[in-house]
Amino acid sequence: MTGAAERPPGERRAVVARVDFRSCLLLPAEGDPLEATVRGRLLGRTKTLGNALVVGDMARYDVEDGRAVVTGAEPRRNHFSRRAPGDPAREQVVAASLDQVVLVTSIVEPDFRPGFADRVLCQAEHAGLPARLVVNKVDLDDRGETRAVLEDYARAGYAGRAVSAKTGEGVEHLRRACRGRRSLFVGHSGVGKSTLLNALVPGLDLLVGRVNSKTGKGRHITTAAWLIRPEPEFELIDTPGMRTFALWGVGPRDLEQAYTEFRRFLGECRFANCRHDREPGCAIKAAVDVGEISSLRHDSFLKLLGELEPETAGA
Repeated sequence: MTGAAERPPGERRAVVARVDFRSCLLLPAEGDPLEATVRGRLLGRTKTLGNALVVGDMARYDVEDGRAVVTGAEPRRNHFSRRAPGDPAREQVVAASLDQVVLVTSIVEPDFRPGFADRVLCQAEHAGLPARLVVNKVDLDDRGETRAVLEDYARAGYAGRAVSAKTGEGVEHLRRACRGRRSLFVGHSGVGKSTLLNALVPGLDLLVGRVNSKTGKGRHITTAAWLIRPEPEFELIDTPGMRTFALWGVGPRDLEQAYTEFRRFLGECRFANCRHDREPGCAIKAAVDVGEISSLRHDSFLKLLGELEPETAGA
């Protein structure tokens, strides 16, 4: 039988766990993480990887002089993107080949931001990715607002869960929902996403420390997407807390499709070009009036639609 060291170049495969400017961290199916350089042809004009190689990609690599060198990547099953911060003309692929997106929010410290939440969920819908809503810090919710938020999103078809990384409430349920999947965790700055991941994976600091001892990197701080594999078939991707989230590749008509609870009413409005705002005979607005669609979601839709329409007009 041919050993791994005797395989032809390019036959090795490993998941990309982190990407730096010109290198990446690889997680083989077996063995320790590998710090790898990348073939120059994969680098863009700025001599960085950009979107050519992202966390979650299955990289092809060879070993040259005892060091892993990435030679290419397998096609992606899917990918989750956003508009690059500070550069409205550029796509930023956050991660690839995902099974679900986990949107982490909070009711207080910071307050729930429906606009941010709906942008993330719309992007997941546009990418064809299942998503679930997690409301963290429920131990701080003295006014009981978490239940109403979860009910609003349940009407939109999103599985939701109240959790507390501090007390452990809901953590085991979320762990079961992530086992057997590759889950991308996304959240606004301050919602406690990384703390929640530490609750989901006891010993996570030790696990990350072991990776760092192999790579020579410093203590783990989430400054870029990072794939953690605490056990086989259980992969969590941590991302930096985001202050804003801008959609990529979603136009006004895409937007109404991305609001899942709108879909069964589309085509029933009196006017074909209905904006679902104040037009007479709007089926969406009628559904809001009788409680079939959350007014919170409808309000965020109108705000986001107003942002997207000027872009279309100026295109």
